[in-house]
Amino acid sequence: MTKLINRAEYLKQLIENKDVDLVKIITGIRRCGKSSLLDLFHEYLLQNGTPGENIIHMNLESLQYRNIIDYFSFYDYVAKHIAKSGKTYLIFDELQVIEHWEKAVESFRLDFNVDIYITGSNAYLLSSELSTLLSGRYVEIRMLPLSFKEFLNFYNFEVSISIEEKFQKYLQFGGMPILREYQFNETRINQALEGIYSTVVLKDILLRNPQADQSILEKLILFLCSNIGSITSPNSIGNALSHEGNIIKGKDKNIARKTVDKYLDMLHQAFFFYSVRRYDVKGKQFLKTLEKNYIIDLGFRNMLLGYRDVDRGHILENVVYLELIRRGYNVYIGKIGELEADFIAEKPNEKLYIQVTESMQLIETRDRELKPLRIIRDNYEKIILSMDRSYVTSYDGIKSLNLIDWLLQ
Repeated sequence: MTKLINRAEYLKQLIENKDVDLVKIITGIRRCGKSSLLDLFHEYLLQNGTPGENIIHMNLESLQYRNIIDYFSFYDYVAKHIAKSGKTYLIFDELQVIEHWEKAVESFRLDFNVDIYITGSNAYLLSSELSTLLSGRYVEIRMLPLSFKEFLNFYNFEVSISIEEKFQKYLQFGGMPILREYQFNETRINQALEGIYSTVVLKDILLRNPQADQSILEKLILFLCSNIGSITSPNSIGNALSHEGNIIKGKDKNIARKTVDKYLDMLHQAFFFYSVRRYDVKGKQFLKTLEKNYIIDLGFRNMLLGYRDVDRGHILENVVYLELIRRGYNVYIGKIGELEADFIAEKPNEKLYIQVTESMQLIETRDRELKPLRIIRDNYEKIILSMDRSYVTSYDGIKSLNLIDWLLQ
């Protein structure tokens, strides 16, 4: 068995919620490390005095549980194995394969002394039915592929390799934990990523949405990969795909938009892309049109399009967006008149305005990146992240930070 590498931040969240009367739901794309996190938590329980018979740990995609065909048989199986004394920790991996599993989970809470942890590879796990049944009684822990800081701990780099070279590897191959086994062998890494991609498309999207057209879905994925961090709308995407003959408009001009909306939702539900809304800073309201989409992991983008070291600004934006999500921020695009701030990141009582660029060396670039931040008159922190290593750390109170250093904070 491969030695487990600690995902400390996520394990900490599970430990903090241990024995709290909430169902712990860990969501994230396939193979991002959810199962390993449950294994780490299982080890933690054993090391801290929980008897093995007080832990029920099941991966519902295993043939070991092939006779569990619905939530009734699921309930019966678990009920038979509940410990006779003390609290039982229920750990369920890939629970979405059991239809109406939430009814069994609610019954476990009512009938037994249990603490429940579950994972799933698509957002249907948090459907409206579940939200209604478990309203206020669950906490979601959103798991992402490796951060750059985790990436450094996962790989055994030679001492001579610079931090910039390591970051370049991260941009090229991404942060899916399974890739550690291939030590930057590009062919094998692409094969592994293609396998995960196919599973996400076939199992988490098309199986769940049998009416969906695989050709349209995959062409939409390629379009979004080619336009990472660009402002798009369902209409503009629909028009682009329609020109290729992939979406039939018919008489109703809204068909393309509705079709794109539907397919975008499928990709968001499978955690393959994140859409980011625009926020009007002056008008203090969200805008209903035009969003940006960022991919869950750059390795998939490079596997699908071929690695190309162009459009680095948007690629770096993708890295920053995911890091902000990891750090618990709600993230929006800032609209300031005709200008744009790459990100507004908010937590309760905290707000950041962030611009991302490869370099601030050119005067034109510096003026372009600083201009929207200078217009914003509030006192929240404003930051520019770039790959520069410069003695200049501030422009009129706007911080200038090296992006790699920021990722390692």
